[in-house]
Amino acid sequence: MEKKKVCPDCEASDASVARRDFLRTVGASAALASTVGLPLFATARSAAATPSKSSPAETAVKALYDTLTDEQKKVVCFDWDFVETEGSRRGLLRTRVSNNWHITKPAIRSTFYTREQQTIIHDIFKGIINPEWYARFLKQLKDDTGGKAWGEQQNVAIFGKPGGDKFEFVMTGRHMTLRADGNSEAHVAFGGPIFYGHAASGGNEKPGHPGNVFWEQARKANFVYQMLDGKQRKVALVEKRPEEEAVAFQGPMGKFPGIPVAELARDQKAELQKVLMSLLEPYRKEDQEEALECLRKQGGLDKCSLAFYQEGDIGKDGEWDNWRLEGPAFVWYFRGEPHVHVWVNIADDPSVKLNA
Repeated sequence: MEKKKVCPDCEASDASVARRDFLRTVGASAALASTVGLPLFATARSAAATPSKSSPAETAVKALYDTLTDEQKKVVCFDWDFVETEGSRRGLLRTRVSNNWHITKPAIRSTFYTREQQTIIHDIFKGIINPEWYARFLKQLKDDTGGKAWGEQQNVAIFGKPGGDKFEFVMTGRHMTLRADGNSEAHVAFGGPIFYGHAASGGNEKPGHPGNVFWEQARKANFVYQMLDGKQRKVALVEKRPEEEAVAFQGPMGKFPGIPVAELARDQKAELQKVLMSLLEPYRKEDQEEALECLRKQGGLDKCSLAFYQEGDIGKDGEWDNWRLEGPAFVWYFRGEPHVHVWVNIADDPSVKLNA
């Protein structure tokens, strides 16, 4: 019998809440990813949108905040720069990211929240993601919580005061960290580092990751690898993968693993552009475009490197389960063994810190 591999911090239906939809405008953006195919190489320029404080998700965050009682706020609301000082989670709570954590104790679907508040939180969640990915996110959450419904094992927190200059909503749970900040963090994409993942078949996934909603992203990346010639593959393929939490920025003088994108041929770059768009696709259009703009300000994909890792090759089949696209202030680390964990950290300023 195959020995189950331990995933650090990871071993620990549709949403049926009554609808009073605060996000009626979300559905109009159903073709999110297809509208942001911006060129991202050295000389490209773009005019990007960013999530504003009046975006649907952020509007719903304020609606949620306004319904919270003083007692509820003591539990799930924090000052903008709240710092944890005890235990293993020391540091700025708002910027923390992990593969399985609970930013506050109350589950969304619990008696702590009213039915109306649960509905608003659900609408915030829908406002952060691409509508075409809604069902896939529900599948991921259900698979990763032993069949629990959305909200039964996820938690939220609010930092700052919604409607003011700085605020941020954070949703956490197993294989999920999502944010909505109305661009309060002006130099950071997604409001800060995010995480997504999926264990479609429990712990150890099989070659090809059957049922995994995110594996198609890796298939696209592996297609780029197949396009590389022998010399390029030797540079792109790295023996040991880094620690999965290692997603802090290295800056313009960093040593990035793998093959520099600038050295790829034109057709190889075009396929890598498709990979990038696939990575961004699960999220709302504003966040996609903000991430692209951050990357453009760093010099685009030409300032990045692409690495594939021999370590953790499930089935030893040469379809690399672990790979990484990295630039001065851009890290997208797809760790696919024993199941999918993906760490994302993007800014236009390499000096931005995170609390992982």
